[in-house]
Amino acid sequence: MIRAVIFDMDGVLIDAKEWHYEALNRALGLFGYEISRTDHLMSFDGLPTRRKLEILSQTDGLPVGLHSFINAMKQDYTMEIVHSMCKANFVQEYALSRLKAQGFLVGVASNSVRSTVEVMMEKAQLARYMDVMLSNQDVSRAKPDPEIYQLAMQRLGIKPEETLIVEDNENGICAARASGACVMVVNDVSDVNWDNINKHMNES
Repeated sequence: MIRAVIFDMDGVLIDAKEWHYEALNRALGLFGYEISRTDHLMSFDGLPTRRKLEILSQTDGLPVGLHSFINAMKQDYTMEIVHSMCKANFVQEYALSRLKAQGFLVGVASNSVRSTVEVMMEKAQLARYMDVMLSNQDVSRAKPDPEIYQLAMQRLGIKPEETLIVEDNENGICAARASGACVMVVNDVSDVNWDNINKHMNES
């Protein structure tokens, strides 16, 4: 029986995948680098920025010494976009309010940094529904490793078989499945609504 629902953030609760892509390419562009949209969709989507930069160093020769600066600029650019674009969405807020009203535990577990998770959840007016909010800074191994979902379940005091994880990209889906939880795969935020979540819980 499902007792908790844990959500990924970007592309699941917040339609922010383009924001991260644009912000990182803006930072990379300062030094003449870029991630193509094909590579983003095939390889980079859902990975933390530090891992994306490691891959670029291995494949495109991005100097490791630039990682800290590019990462910092990417976070600054992301926050600029978040403050101008992030807002409440009735469909997701209604789904989370129904979950809380019916006694389910609710959490978010994201490969984004902590400040981004906290600001996005507040601006989307979803923080009030969260029993746990985790970022890539709360774990030593980011998705596709299951550590972040295992930690979320530990903090909620629930077992994998009592948990539904909602994910949208391959790295997150791998992490969710490796955690042992039930997994609901969505294409984008429009799939994250009360009817779909409730139906999936009843089928799990």
